[in-house]
Parts: sequence; structure tokens; C-alpha cells
Amino acid sequence: MKYFKRLEGENVYLSPINIDDYPIYTKWLNNSNINKYLTMQNQLLSLNKEKEILERLSYEEFIFSIVKVDNNELIGNIGLNNIDYKNGSAELGIFIGEEDNLSKGYGSEAIKLLINYAFNNIRLHNIMLTVYGDNIRAIKCYNKCGFKEFGRRCEALFRDGKYIDSIYMEVVKK
Repeated sequence: MKYFKRLEGENVYLSPINIDDYPIYTKWLNNSNINKYLTMQNQLLSLNKEKEILERLSYEEFIFSIVKVDNNELIGNIGLNNIDYKNGSAELGIFIGEEDNLSKGYGSEAIKLLINYAFNNIRLHNIMLTVYGDNIRAIKCYNKCGFKEFGRRCEALFRDGKYIDSIYMEVVKK
């Protein structure tokens, strides 16, 4: 697959998404260990459906593939959604697709690259995200990247026989 180093870090870089990656995304998004923390967790994705989604996302301004610097391996994606240019706000979404690449700092590096770009190049001021309360790994990552909890929706998700909170977090340009 072909990637372009749009935003470069030490271990990962962010590239515009590649529609031809739809088989990899389909594999990841149908893995219950990966998708259980995503809003689309109960959906089944076919190859055609995922290709349509990537085609649509390819027209979005700030949706990126996360690619490892050392071997150009696609490991996930990150993006800004619901961008409000007038008020300088947006929502961040991220996922790492391969379990072998979790807890290695790739996600936090990708987030820092995107936040820096958003604050300094597209003049955003506030970036928020939503995370499930049982996603401890992600909460630690978001805290490491400067996000703070600003709200909580109690017992908003029912999974594995229990209710889980949705946590709202934000980072504001300092």
C-alpha cells in the first residue's frame, strides 16, 4: 500500500487514508477485541461496506492512517470529526487495529501529532472525545496526551452483562 508522510513523528506518521486498505480495516473492525471500544461494536462489516466507508472518509479533511515509521505498516486510524471552524472545536476518534501494537505508545504519538496540527495549523482551540469507562488503556493514553474528563454519562452502554459509563474528555489549547 502507498502512504504519504503528512504528519511525521518518531515512531509513526499520519497519512491520508488509502481506500485499498479496506480488507485490513474489515478484519480489524470485525475483531471483537478491537471493536468493543468503538461505537460500531455491534455492526458486522462486509468488505464492500468497509470500502464504501473508506471512500466516504477519503473526502473528509482530517482522517488519517496511522503508519509505523520503521516498516510502513498500517496500524490504525485517527481523525477529527464534527469540526466547527467558527468556534474552533472538533471531536477526535482513534483506534489501533492490531492487538500487537497496543500499549506501545503509537496511539499517544498519533494523538499528539494530530492535536499539534489542529491547534497550530487549523486554529482549533478545543478537541473532545468520548471513551467507555472500562477502556482503561485508552483513558491513560488520553490523560497522557493532556485530555481531562469534563463529563460522564452514567451506565450509557450495556455490554457483557453490565452497564458502562461514557466519559467525555477534552483538551484545550494552552
